[in-house]
Amino acid sequence: MPGLLRGVARTAVVAGTATAVSNRVSRRQQGRWAQQEAQQQYQEQPPPPPPAAPADEMTSKIDQLKQLGDLKAQGVLTEAEFDAQKARILG
Repeated sequence: MPGLLRGVARTAVVAGTATAVSNRVSRRQQGRWAQQEAQQQYQEQPPPPPPAAPADEMTSKIDQLKQLGDLKAQGVLTEAEFDAQKARILG
């Protein structure tokens, strides 16, 4: 009987140890997979577009104002229309 009890105890210890090791391996593997997934998602995201340069924006506004001035000089735009469009561009 003592030999049987010892065998059962040994089996219980081995099974418990195997379960603990298996659970730890599973948790580590899940952590690695989650980390790999996060890296892949980070790599798949396109980089944000570069901010527009203030000089380019100002140049664009100046060009628009010149076009408005030309239209006003040609008589296509009235003074009120010119002022409204100028305020929209500069506003």
